[in-house]
Amino acid sequence: MEEQTQKLQERRKRVFSAIKPTGNPTLGNYLGAMKYWGGMGENYDSLFAVADLHAITVAIEPKTLRENSKRLFALLLAIGIDPERDVLFMQSHVTAHAELSWLLNNYTMFGEASRMTQFKDKSKKAPDNVNVGLFDYPVLMAADILLYQADIVPVGEDQMQHVELCRTIATRFNNRYSPTFTVPEGKVPTYGARIHSLSDPTKKMGKSEGNEDGTVFILDTPEVIMRKFKRAVTDCGAEVKAADDKPGITNLLTIYAALTGGTAESAEREFAGKSYAEFKQRVGEATVDVLRPIQQKYESYRRDDKALSELMLAGAQKAAGIARRTLEKVYKKIGFVRI
Repeated sequence: MEEQTQKLQERRKRVFSAIKPTGNPTLGNYLGAMKYWGGMGENYDSLFAVADLHAITVAIEPKTLRENSKRLFALLLAIGIDPERDVLFMQSHVTAHAELSWLLNNYTMFGEASRMTQFKDKSKKAPDNVNVGLFDYPVLMAADILLYQADIVPVGEDQMQHVELCRTIATRFNNRYSPTFTVPEGKVPTYGARIHSLSDPTKKMGKSEGNEDGTVFILDTPEVIMRKFKRAVTDCGAEVKAADDKPGITNLLTIYAALTGGTAESAEREFAGKSYAEFKQRVGEATVDVLRPIQQKYESYRRDDKALSELMLAGAQKAAGIARRTLEKVYKKIGFVRI
């Protein structure tokens, strides 16, 4: 009994995070979040999902969804998520996500869901596809989190409103029946760098498909990466220094510091007296050096489709085991007859 109590006291906090396969992951995605996911398992019980159910709230071709999903799953393995230690899975492979989402709809008030700013923003961008799934997106996100009794959910600032709704739903359910869900804490990570477009440093580096000069994709070839950095927008003057009136150089300094483990200040000292051309060349080279081993690991995973599918199956089985325990508790507490 004493040993069991000690194990409960020593239970590590659980982290859940998911990423949609709606584009080609960028250097910004990597330096902002993905870079750190592989090491989370050292301190937390970590679960990561490719959120393919969320991906269909916007129009996407079946072939594109399949390719994006496989590519993202392989990339998450390549950046260091360990399938032996962490749980990595495809969201659609665990049916409990869809099941719990429907149940939680009945504990979510229409007014709460209608206040979500992302729904309003996306509806304006695609007025011809304002579907119910887009409106219900935050409830599915709540199901994603609550199924795994996550303590911590690393999210961007734009997703914090969704986490707050998740907390509201969990608290409402717990109060109505009895403690069932862990009420999660949303955290905007402080470790990642905020990376902007190389062609317009006032905008973030987007994950859209294509080969725009402003976006460096994780799977870009070294030649393409170097070309994009050579064409990167700089600023007036010739000093390599971060400043409010030098967004281009500031962005490049941020990228270089994040890649090399330094700071913008140390990068400024390193490139004191250097030309913009020399500086951009070195940032490109640093990017190639960091991404090369990731690309090599990625290619090894993609070469063996059967092995990749086996890893998906193993991850789904682990996730489903955890999710099913939560879902059964919910069904019983609501009052459904179980057989």
